[in-house]
Amino acid sequence: MNLQELLDIVQQMKPADLSLYYPQGDGAGFWAAARSAGALAQELDEIRAEAVRLDGQAIPELSYTLFSVFAETGSRLEYERVYFERRRRLNTYVLLALLAPEQAGIPEPLADILWAVCGEYTWCLPAHVPAQHDAADINRYIDLFSSETGFTLTEISLLLGERLPPLLRSRIRHEVELRIFRPFLEEGPYEWETARHNWAAVCAGSIGAAALLAVDDPDRLAGILLKTERAMGYYLEGFGDDGACLEGLGYWNYGFGYFTYYSDLLRSRSGGRLDWFRLEKVARIACFQQHCFIDGSLVANFSDSLPEVRVHTGLSHYLAGLLPEVERPPSALRAPYTEDHCSRWAPAVRNLLWSAGAPRADEAWRPASSYLPDAAWLVSRHVSEAGTFGFAAKGGHNAEPHNHNDLGQFILSGGGEVYAADLGSGEYTADYFGAGRYSYDCNGSQGHSVPVIDGRYQQAGLQFSATVLHAAASAEKDELTLELARAYGLAGLKALVRSLVWHKAGQPRLELTDSYRYEGSPASWTERFVTWRRPELLAPGAVLLPGSTGGGVEVTYDPQVVEPEITAHTYRDHFGRETLWHSLDFQVLQPGAEGELRFIFQFL
Repeated sequence: MNLQELLDIVQQMKPADLSLYYPQGDGAGFWAAARSAGALAQELDEIRAEAVRLDGQAIPELSYTLFSVFAETGSRLEYERVYFERRRRLNTYVLLALLAPEQAGIPEPLADILWAVCGEYTWCLPAHVPAQHDAADINRYIDLFSSETGFTLTEISLLLGERLPPLLRSRIRHEVELRIFRPFLEEGPYEWETARHNWAAVCAGSIGAAALLAVDDPDRLAGILLKTERAMGYYLEGFGDDGACLEGLGYWNYGFGYFTYYSDLLRSRSGGRLDWFRLEKVARIACFQQHCFIDGSLVANFSDSLPEVRVHTGLSHYLAGLLPEVERPPSALRAPYTEDHCSRWAPAVRNLLWSAGAPRADEAWRPASSYLPDAAWLVSRHVSEAGTFGFAAKGGHNAEPHNHNDLGQFILSGGGEVYAADLGSGEYTADYFGAGRYSYDCNGSQGHSVPVIDGRYQQAGLQFSATVLHAAASAEKDELTLELARAYGLAGLKALVRSLVWHKAGQPRLELTDSYRYEGSPASWTERFVTWRRPELLAPGAVLLPGSTGGGVEVTYDPQVVEPEITAHTYRDHFGRETLWHSLDFQVLQPGAEGELRFIFQFL
């Protein structure tokens, strides 16, 4: 779409008012009803409890010392904890004000945190601006969090309306113009405008959404929307036709969430003339969440993703109400108000707006197996009289967004416990996204259930890839066969075929076979399996991955071919906590020019 076509639509748009959020624009009626609606009682109790925690606390300061930590050490957590605590404070006091529509004005703590956020040196995180920059140019930088903040303040201003003091409303308009709209139009193009991952959706989506709420001049609004629409096109190019998000479910929640928040406002204001949800590909992306869950709150957490994910109920209900192929998630998977450590406003308020009155979902996901061919993911959720069991495995390549060197990686779970694990995302630091990325166990193949060959791990880059030889999903079994030789960059490795067969009996089992062909013989060959459980040697040919209350998974192997070795390791998880994991290594006793290594993982 060109600028003139977009301008024609913009000139006919409906007003940016409360009807974008509430039936007949009746915000007071909506929030009065929400207070007495049993369906939202738990969410509201969590918000009120957070207000009690905050009561009497001073607004934490974003000091120069905190801002400087990242440049000096590469650590992000010190500044970000305070930054996100301020956002939590903002969200909580705004939601409390909305829940009391009969009150005139706003309370002092809300006015003060709005003023404080408007006065921050930058809305960007230190990790996203150059360490050496001129303070006079600080507003030219736009990152995920600055764009989110612009959207947040603009939306709060619209929702609270005349209850906000005129000076606060004026300050918000001024700061959003200075930090978001003007640089977006005058300082770009920004690198994220053509990104094929979450940055395009979050940054452009937040700016486009804020513009839809606050920019009155049609020419200016059309100019912002033209850039936003182009960025959204690039974002969608990052998905294959299977709709899989290679960054994992957490980044689907994030990127596709902001894509949805923007697209909803665009669709509403344009009267449906601009509607991304008409695209079949967007509908397939919307279904990604229901494919990812394997066992309760456990997910296929490949890439920088957490092993357990709670759902954004607002986003989920909105998509299910719009697209019949989207399943509503079980209510038990609802993310509590305080779970988002980044304290993002847009999903927090929509968890209330879009969940009120939504139909109840089933108590659990239905059994399902999905093969996503573009991502080369096989994901299975098996339910039997013995309980729920999960299996996931992947191919792909080692240059994916938030890449891990993990071709052939698999996950096994049962009864809410993970037995073959993916470590997921570690603590984000400068080095984590720099030259040392693959020295971290959670990122390098040393921390994944894949072979170590001649002491060599998988390599990073697009050329280090897997080929899918066979993939199938049925009621009885799921199968994935991969050629992995190219993942290692070893001249002597001529073939490495990994076969994974998931037998879905009452107590399911996974059969894993690695067949290789080598020019000469490798000096060493290690079959590595990663687990949270501490493995126990049962007898020659059998190792137990124990469950916390009994049972578990028995791993059987040929003791004439391989010898087990158990090692404890630690890594720093996404929240900076030292976390224990175990490698169950099977050392091949006499590696030759050819070999077949077979293991059975049997649930007990």
